[in-house]
Amino acid sequence: MDYKIETARKTAESLLKIQAVKLNKKEPFTWASGWKSPIYCDNRKTLSFPSIRTYIRQEFVKIINDLYPDVDVIAGVATGAIANGVLVAQDLGKPFVYVRTDKKSHGMKNQIEGVVSEGQSVVVIEDLISTGGSSLKAVEALRDAGCIVKGMVAIFTYGFNVAEEAFDESKVKLHTLTDYNTLIQIALESQYIQESEVDSIKEWRLAPDKWGI
Repeated sequence: MDYKIETARKTAESLLKIQAVKLNKKEPFTWASGWKSPIYCDNRKTLSFPSIRTYIRQEFVKIINDLYPDVDVIAGVATGAIANGVLVAQDLGKPFVYVRTDKKSHGMKNQIEGVVSEGQSVVVIEDLISTGGSSLKAVEALRDAGCIVKGMVAIFTYGFNVAEEAFDESKVKLHTLTDYNTLIQIALESQYIQESEVDSIKEWRLAPDKWGI
């Protein structure tokens, strides 16, 4: 089995096992955007399970070593990716910073917490990619500081078209450990969901703003 496929399947299995991802078509979740969703993802839960936390760190490190071996700094997107970012930076022996969604309104009014210098190369760690908006705000802040953003690695992506287009437009390479389609396949194989539910759940990803209305 291709190691990327194996990683995607193992990561999806782990997320479902610890209920970091919940699927419920009968009682949909409501996102902050107002969207109705049959899926809810809270990857912070992985931090409470040492074996899963370690696996995610190791896979992130593997990607970075393979693709960006000379990176200068690891950056985590606040707040969900700070812990994973620190773990990755520690493993690689690299400096770490984290990036807020917006600048603080007090003190030094920082958006980037930590030390970066103009011209340094950065890999950004993220836990979850939905529309990509907050993730790409972090990229923009790092670029404004003069950094060269090599790429972003994340645990999970919903694979929304709007996110893929935004990353392409921003010229940011995105690498994720697992994705929506793999998650649904694993959920079906493990009987977490039934075959009769799959079509509706897949339709949601194609038009999340209209699903459930």
